[in-house]
Amino acid sequence: MDVRVGDVLEMKKPHPCGNKNFLVLRSGMDFRLRCVECGREFLVPRVKAEKSIKKIIRADESADG
Repeated sequence: MDVRVGDVLEMKKPHPCGNKNFLVLRSGMDFRLRCVECGREFLVPRVKAEKSIKKIIRADESADG
């Protein structure tokens, strides 16, 4: 799965604050994600994160036109 720094991931399950969107700060063996709603940062193993991704929102999608 092609996940890049700066992408916003819509996950299947929400964060405890109720938001489902997370900003990718780092990708590698682990993802460092930041909740878009409350700003909490955390590490998630890549395998676990990829299973729970519903949609990838690219930061540069609108610039490709």
